[in-house]
Amino acid sequence: MKGLILSGGKGTRLYPITYTSAKQLVPVANKPVLFRVIEAIRDAGITDIGIVVGDTAEEIKRAVGQGERWGVKVTYIRQEAPLGLAHAVKISQDYLGDERFVMFLGDNVIQGGISELIRQFAESDWNSQIVLKQVQHPQQYGIAQLDDQGRIVRLIEKPKEPPSDLALVGIYMFDHHVFEAVNAIEPSWRGELEITDAIQWLVEHGYAVYPYIHRGWWIDTGKMEDLLEANSLVLDELEHVIAGYVDKDSQINGKVTIEKGAEIINSRIRGPVIIGEDSRIVKSYVGPFTSIYHHVLIEESEIEHSIVMENSQILGIPHRIEDSLIGRNVVIQRSPIKPRAYKLTLGDNSRVGIL
Repeated sequence: MKGLILSGGKGTRLYPITYTSAKQLVPVANKPVLFRVIEAIRDAGITDIGIVVGDTAEEIKRAVGQGERWGVKVTYIRQEAPLGLAHAVKISQDYLGDERFVMFLGDNVIQGGISELIRQFAESDWNSQIVLKQVQHPQQYGIAQLDDQGRIVRLIEKPKEPPSDLALVGIYMFDHHVFEAVNAIEPSWRGELEITDAIQWLVEHGYAVYPYIHRGWWIDTGKMEDLLEANSLVLDELEHVIAGYVDKDSQINGKVTIEKGAEIINSRIRGPVIIGEDSRIVKSYVGPFTSIYHHVLIEESEIEHSIVMENSQILGIPHRIEDSLIGRNVVIQRSPIKPRAYKLTLGDNSRVGIL
C-alpha cells in the first residue's frame, strides 16, 4: 500500500500565520501537524508516501526532505491550484498506479493512529473505506448515511436535517477504482472536484464502500481554536521528560516536558506544558496546555493555553497571555516610553485582545 498526504491549500482560516507559512507545519505539542501525519502512516506499516503540495511546496520540501528521518520514501506531487481533494487524487494516478492507498489530510490530528484502519482494509475486498466520527453538530460537516449492513449509501454535505451524526474525518482508503470516479465527476459549484462526489459515484456504481467509525478524538487544525484544542489533547497524552536545565528557584508541577538545551530560571511551569530546545523561561509563569517551540525567550511574563512558535520573544508583559497562537520571530514587549500607549504593527486579518 501507499500513502497520499494532501498538503496544499492556502490555510486562510489561520491567517495571518499562514501568510508566510504552510498550515501543515504549524506545531502541535512542538511537532508540526504534517510530521504527525507522516508518523501515523509509517506506524501503520506504509513507507512509500506521496505528498501533494501547492504554493508552499518549497517550505514543505525543506521541512520534510525525502523522508529519511522517518524511514520512509517521500515523493512530491505538484497541484497547480487548489481544485479539490478528488483533483489531488486524479493528478496522483501516475504515482499511485494500481496499488491500494490511504489518503490523509495533512492538517488533521487523530488519536491512536490508523494502524487498525489499514489492517481492516488490507484484509478486506472492499473498494473503499472512509473514516467517520460521531459529532455533536452534524449539520456543519459532510455526513454519511449507512444501510443495515453498515455500507455507505449516501454522502450529504452540511445537511439542514442530518440523517446521521457520522461526519467524514478526512482519512480515506481506496483501490484503483477511485480513478474511474475522479475522472467521471464534474466540478462542484465551487469549481472543485469533490471527494464526496467521487465516493458517491463509487456507491452508485456498485462498488463496496464501508465506514470505519473512529472512537477517539479527532481535530481538523484549520482554525486557531481547533489548533489550540488539538495542542491541549496531545500535550495531555505525551510521555513527559525533563532533558533541559531547571534551577533551584523554579517550580515544575504536573506533566511537563523540557527539551534539551532549554533553561528554566526562577520560574513556575504548570503542566501539561512542553518547552522546546534552547528556549529560556526567566522569572515567568507558563501555565497549562501551552507549547513553547524552539529558541524562544519568555522573560518576566505569564502565558497559558497558547502556542508560541520558534525564535519568538515575550518580554516584560504585565498581564497574562492566554488562548493565543504566536508565530515565528515575533517580539512582544513593553515600551519604556511614557506616556504609556499601545504601539502595534499588525498584518491583515490579525486579532488582538487588549484589557
